[in-house]
Amino acid sequence: MRVLGVDPGLRNMGWGVIDADGSRISHVANGICHSTTGPLAGRLLALHAQLTEIFARYLPDTAAVEHTFVNKDGAGTLKLGQARAIALLVPAQAGLEVGEYAPNAVKKTVVGVGHADKAQIDHMVRLQLPGVQIEGPDAADALAIALCHAHHARASGRMAAALERAGR
Repeated sequence: MRVLGVDPGLRNMGWGVIDADGSRISHVANGICHSTTGPLAGRLLALHAQLTEIFARYLPDTAAVEHTFVNKDGAGTLKLGQARAIALLVPAQAGLEVGEYAPNAVKKTVVGVGHADKAQIDHMVRLQLPGVQIEGPDAADALAIALCHAHHARASGRMAAALERAGR
């Protein structure tokens, strides 16, 4: 299963792609989409074009996006929500369901605690993906989101198999 993780942001949208085969997970690619300066519509279009190109290049089987919480001001929260919509739209256009995870759930899955800082996330991503060259904190977060989604997909697959065995 190829997983695309996206850390939404209007200026910097982190992305990471991993392959998960059972308990084996490997890094494929990661990076950051940057929006242009200027009107909001143009910035969103730039993010959409970049993420669409990444999607076409790596052809993920599934995707995951981090939930957005309220920022210090309402206008910033709204803009972040619009960038998040781009992160949800691109995989949806390809017919994929998109997993959505709260930041604390991602941190708890990858680090083991729900209030981990960026350095702890980066460290644990590097431990789980040996040799990875991470393009920046937003890309590290995106890889953590992908790892979280792979973990939850694997766990739900085990649960479905157990339920199927119990129903026989």
